[in-house]
Amino acid sequence: MFEDTKAFSGFSVDDLGRAKEFYGGTLGLSVSEEQEGKMPFLYLNLAGGAKVLVYPKDNHRPASFTILNFAVADLEKAVDELTAKGVRFERYEGFEADDKGIVRQEGAPSIAWFEDPAGNVLSVLQEPA
Repeated sequence: MFEDTKAFSGFSVDDLGRAKEFYGGTLGLSVSEEQEGKMPFLYLNLAGGAKVLVYPKDNHRPASFTILNFAVADLEKAVDELTAKGVRFERYEGFEADDKGIVRQEGAPSIAWFEDPAGNVLSVLQEPA
């Protein structure tokens, strides 16, 4: 039924301006602003042509799960660069993290979680070799 349908993901934020600055400025993603009627929104333009819709919501509640994962070739470098830009890495019960906030578990990619300004959970993880 949907095999030829273009699909995309989306999530809400409480402040579209802060989201634009974070995703475009801090993370360095290509961000485009659009408006549908009176409703403004953003598209995060990801590598490979994928897009993610970001929309404002007055009663926004942050996602308690990871909404977006960024696979990188050098996790240590990515964590250091994000930390230098003021990103704080989260530590979760049941996942032992090193001093930088990186979780390394046998059989799983190394990963570090952080939040966007609206409290949504994101991650940066080691791309498989």
